[in-house]
This record gives sequence, C-alpha cells and structure tokens, in this order.
Amino acid sequence: MARDHTPFRAPVRTPFRAPSHAPLRAPHHRRSRLIAACVAALAVGGSLLAEVPASAASLPKGHDVSSHQRNVDWAGAKAKGAKFVYIKATESTTYQNPYFGRQYDGARGAGIIRGAYHFALPNKSSGKAQAAYFVRHGGAWTADGRTLPPALDIEYNPYDSKKKCYGLSKAAMVGWIKSFSSEVRRLTGRLPVIYTTAHWWALCTGGSGALAANPLWIARHDSPDTGSLPAGWSYWTFWQYDNSGSLPGDQNLFNGTQTQLKRFARGY
Repeated sequence: MARDHTPFRAPVRTPFRAPSHAPLRAPHHRRSRLIAACVAALAVGGSLLAEVPASAASLPKGHDVSSHQRNVDWAGAKAKGAKFVYIKATESTTYQNPYFGRQYDGARGAGIIRGAYHFALPNKSSGKAQAAYFVRHGGAWTADGRTLPPALDIEYNPYDSKKKCYGLSKAAMVGWIKSFSSEVRRLTGRLPVIYTTAHWWALCTGGSGALAANPLWIARHDSPDTGSLPAGWSYWTFWQYDNSGSLPGDQNLFNGTQTQLKRFARGY
C-alpha cells in the first residue's frame, strides 16, 4: 500500500464477493491466462512495463494513496483512467491521515469511486478497537454507489521485520482479523475488504479460510498474474499489481466490469 512509512512487505491481492444474483466475470483461471498472454506482449527488453498488465485492457483500473501522495491531482488521475481509489484513513488507534479529508472529497468530486482503508497493527490493540477507531475517522460506508466498502490492510510489520506477524500466534491473528471484520460489519453493514499477500496469510494465519466471505484485495507486483490466492479464496476482487505507474500511489485493478464495480460499491 502507499503508506506514510516504508513497510517491509511482499505484494498482496484481493477477491470480489458479488451478491449471488450478480453476473460474474470470466473464471479466474481463464482470466489469468489472458493476463499472462497480454503482459507477455507488453514485455520490453525482458522487463514488464510498469503499466496495466494484460488484464487492464478490459478491467477497471484504480489506485491507492496515503498521506505520502499529499495533494493528489484527482482530475489528472481521472483523465488517466482511474475508476476507483482506496485512501488510507487510519492506523492502529493513534494515527489519522492528515490529508484524508481532502483526498476523499477530492476523489469524489472528480467522479472516482473511493473508499477508505485502515492499516492494522494487531500488536497495539484489539481488532474491535481498531475497527471502531477506523469507522469513526473515515471508514464509514454509505450505499450511494460512490463509496467502496471499508478495507483492512493486514500485512508484514513495517516497524519490526523480525516480527512479521506482530508477535501474535496464528490463532490469535485469525481471531484479531475476525474481530475487526465483525465490528466493521456491525457498524457499517459491510464486511471489510481484506488486503494481504498469499505468503503473509500462510505465514501469519496458518492458511486460515475463516475470512473467505470477505472480498479479497491481493497484492502481487512484477508478475503477469496474481498467482495462488490465500487459503479460502477462489477469486480476487482487487489486485494491486504495482507500486508505481500512471496513477498516484499503487496501481490496482478491479476483477469485473464498471457496472459490477458500481454494484459492489452499492452493496448489491
């Protein structure tokens, strides 16, 4: 994620939980082959272009930002194709992005569907406490079709590389995430999107499938596709495929059509 600090982490990815009645896109395995083929065609001198990989031709693209991006040129981002953006709102129960308000309102003003994310520090306080703090300071949701559901950024500890899992056991980590998720759902009516990497999820949750009902935001950079997804998920909703590109912050794709993106934002 584009954050205020420089975290130690591997890339991440995400899944799309559309309502049962909603039409879904092509199966994950077929889309992965398409992505691989397109990205191969974009290869230049053995390295991939830092632009939309394969899938981009048909999938809505977006980005995520934090205070690091400061005053974002939202009209410029819109002109470059941004359809959605996630903006960092909070971290633990002690930090608020000082640029959040202007970034959040600026994105909406430019016609970009936006949502807020929380950077988790599970060693600092309970999942319930951090969820409540997040919702109070930007993580709320409304079914206006312009607001994405709240998102949880759960990944490698950026403050202590020797404690990638924040000193929690696998069972305790799963419990922490479930607590955060349940509280966000209670307060907003939506399950939060979970941003993570397949490696971190296996290492720190033991490959738990307990959160598979939550939409997945998978991060994996410098790869033609998302690779294997974390346990429990059969498809991703968002894919963070690079940490730089034409849009401010990290580069992302939505696994569906623009119509499905709007439906996902509305919650049905």
